Amino acid sequence: MTQMTPMPPTLWADTAPEAPLRPALKGHHRTDVMVVGGGFTGLSAALALAERGIDTMLVDACAIGWGASGRNGGQVIPGLKYDPDELIARYGQERGERMIDISGRNADVVFDLINRHDIPCEATRNGWIQPAATQASLQSIRTRAQQWENRGVEVSWLDRSECASRLGTDAYLGGWLDPRAGSVNPLAYARGLANAAETAGASLFEHSAVKALSREAGKWRVTMTTGGTVEAEQVLLCTNGYTGGLQPGLEKSVIAANSFQLSTRPLTEAEGKGILPGGEVASDARKLLLYFRRDSTGRFLMGGRGPFHDPNGDQDFHHLERAMHKLYPSLKGIEIEYRWAGRVALTRDALPHVHQTAPGLTVALGYNGRGVGMGTHLGKLVGEELGSASLEGSLPFPITPIRPIPLHGLQRLYVGTAVNYYRLKDWLER
Repeated sequence: MTQMTPMPPTLWADTAPEAPLRPALKGHHRTDVMVVGGGFTGLSAALALAERGIDTMLVDACAIGWGASGRNGGQVIPGLKYDPDELIARYGQERGERMIDISGRNADVVFDLINRHDIPCEATRNGWIQPAATQASLQSIRTRAQQWENRGVEVSWLDRSECASRLGTDAYLGGWLDPRAGSVNPLAYARGLANAAETAGASLFEHSAVKALSREAGKWRVTMTTGGTVEAEQVLLCTNGYTGGLQPGLEKSVIAANSFQLSTRPLTEAEGKGILPGGEVASDARKLLLYFRRDSTGRFLMGGRGPFHDPNGDQDFHHLERAMHKLYPSLKGIEIEYRWAGRVALTRDALPHVHQTAPGLTVALGYNGRGVGMGTHLGKLVGEELGSASLEGSLPFPITPIRPIPLHGLQRLYVGTAVNYYRLKDWLER
């Protein structure tokens, strides 16, 4: 009997439309492309492949959207961790411009897919506010806003009073508004992508973990823990923060860090008055950023980094509760209805990674907290080109070897040390 892994208890699991029951993969199958991982990257790739008429199968070890794609904050933000000018300085004019162009359209791709496939996922597109709590970070985001404005984005600069009016808190010195951004119920969005991929002709299987990959007679043999096998021309691995040992060194090439989140019950009109009245999403400019927004029912959501381990109880979320009450003292005493966490994949260079470690084997992962937009977009790009062109020439990111992070076994220490270091920097800057 196939072991069924239940969806973790989250706000999204309780509010997303029900998903159809999908089978585990059993028996022997043949396909053109086998996609491993039912998150945003794998689903958007499977959709693009199927729309090209390519026979495509997708498997997930648990359920579609079980990982961080179904547990993130649902903020759809364009761009990368680097500002446009820094991308050009680091990677040269040609590649830097391609990175800027592709990443700047991440949100466009997400909302286009939602509209085109009529995905019910509470999609809103009211912009993203990035506020700053220190003079140093204020100057940094002013430069960022100017660079995007120079590239035609109709940004808005918010002084302290405008920022307070938009956010409903006077904790910040100012900020900028990027109108390209928005929000979704991420699990509903993932389930909608899955439905669209199936409608286009892809075959999706759940609770089907891949046990082994082997190359035989010029094809890939994918062996499942369910007893099934698949013979495929191409394999695409999209496992991100839940990457295991299918490819040597891959799991050690990223840091799988937890992002913790909480949600209040729906606020009454009086309780929520003045808190993000325009429906924007927000994430601030501190080193250990906080991200927050309202949902379609009026709940207040807040997220941020937490302990490396998966949550053991309410005490692991106290830092978020304190931050919420500091920003919004009026929310003290309001019940916290949900607490959950999911793993994001952090790369050493803070960029997505694409690898091709053998003929017909491609890996795409590493979104550093920007997975809704960048994961969707990169999956779509790979799905549009896989098997018919050189990915090196069609993607904005280089095809690189897998490079394990030195002393990866100490990643708990990495994360803990980084959290404490950045927390100290934030405190000193204030």
